[in-house]
Amino acid sequence: MSTVAVNPPGRLRRLGRRPRALVGFVLVAIAVFAAIFAPWLTPYTPVQPDFGAMLSGPTLAHPFGTDDLGRDVLTRVLYGARVSLLIGTVSVAVSLIGGALLGSVAGYAGGWVDGAIMRAMDIVFAFPSILLALGITAVLGPSLGNAILAIAVVNLPVFARIARAQTLVVISLDFVEAKRALGFGAVHILTRTVLPNIATPLVVQGSLLFAAAIITESYLSFLGLGAQPPTATWGTMLHDAIGFLSLAPSLAWFPGMAIFLTVMGFNLLGDAMRDALDPRSD
Repeated sequence: MSTVAVNPPGRLRRLGRRPRALVGFVLVAIAVFAAIFAPWLTPYTPVQPDFGAMLSGPTLAHPFGTDDLGRDVLTRVLYGARVSLLIGTVSVAVSLIGGALLGSVAGYAGGWVDGAIMRAMDIVFAFPSILLALGITAVLGPSLGNAILAIAVVNLPVFARIARAQTLVVISLDFVEAKRALGFGAVHILTRTVLPNIATPLVVQGSLLFAAAIITESYLSFLGLGAQPPTATWGTMLHDAIGFLSLAPSLAWFPGMAIFLTVMGFNLLGDAMRDALDPRSD
């Protein structure tokens, strides 16, 4: 009586047969592999300079070349994956959990509670996401933690709206009414019945916003408001490459491609998950 079959195993099996899902999974797996095994994939460190090999092109020793301080670009790209995936994972997890709780409480309680929560979400949602993230990091100061907080706040209303809409559907079903008649409290119904049955759309949306989180982090790092030097991030690498595009265009090419491929991977995987789990696609 506590769950609804909104996610039959057959839909998950269909996901594996979709070419988009396969391509997205491969791209995401490569990024995760690079982030986890970065120390073992390169003999260099992301902050190790080599003043005798500054701005060198791709060689056997440095497959992606070196930057203006002689640091290995491949190494910095690999370690940059760690920062991007960390920020994406933590910020999306925080906003998903917070949005699910706020949205489910708003949908279940209704009345002034619903109005107060959703009007607050509307205020946050009214700001352009990039400008809001820039404003938060500018006020709190540039750092990795503040960048994560800013991205989480930006994405919070998206999850809250989805959770509220799904909660309104679930609480109108017969098994929820039965639980109320049996005397189960609001906390039990929300945690044991509502949240498990609204998880699927939230997870799908999370996979799509993961890509947006990586792009936002790149914006913030590019503007100097994300993780601070000497931490290697893709956005910082793009910023550092501005003054050397004519001498070493690969400084911008490789981190730019890393952002592009990783974001495309999460978008393809998220789109395939949404289609596979959509009951209207039968």
